[in-house]
Amino acid sequence: MSRNRPRRSAPQPMSQLRIIGGEWRGRKLQFAPVEGLRPTGDRLRETLFNWLQFRLPGARCLDLFAGSGALGLEALSRGAAAVDFVELNRRAADTLRTQLELLGTDRGRVHHESALQFLAREPGTHGAPYDVVFLDPPFAADLWQESLAALGGHLAKGARVYVETPRDTPINLPEGWLTEKEKRAGQVCMRLLATG
Repeated sequence: MSRNRPRRSAPQPMSQLRIIGGEWRGRKLQFAPVEGLRPTGDRLRETLFNWLQFRLPGARCLDLFAGSGALGLEALSRGAAAVDFVELNRRAADTLRTQLELLGTDRGRVHHESALQFLAREPGTHGAPYDVVFLDPPFAADLWQESLAALGGHLAKGARVYVETPRDTPINLPEGWLTEKEKRAGQVCMRLLATG
């Protein structure tokens, strides 16, 4: 038997996240260990969903750069009417579809494409405008400004946009938008933007 045969690398085990509130509180879900995928931690999610608690019931949400789906799944658990999950990585997108099936919900749709491709479509292509948008791209990709600029026509009146960036990253808001909430935690800056 040859000792020089290359070893097959074992597939990386799935990672887990926990839903922290709502209908599925405490449920553990799996997500693909994709490079650069960095789910929003429990404490940050708790803060964010306290900010959004009165806006989520019945809301249409968009989880751009969905990754693990932590934000969109939490929104569904807390009463969002529908969430569109946009994820470029095929393994992450497939895993997210599996998680939605395991939860037994048809309120989530997964779109396997880039966030900017999704936003380039005619507003209304995916249904009514969005009430809440989660914008948490891979930090190394530096896609905050392009994504914010492309959101305009896809938003309902008075929509809120959550943006997660490295701690000291400045962002320029589209005209008429305001920072409603802001918090720094460790190396992360959380912002909730009011779109006017």
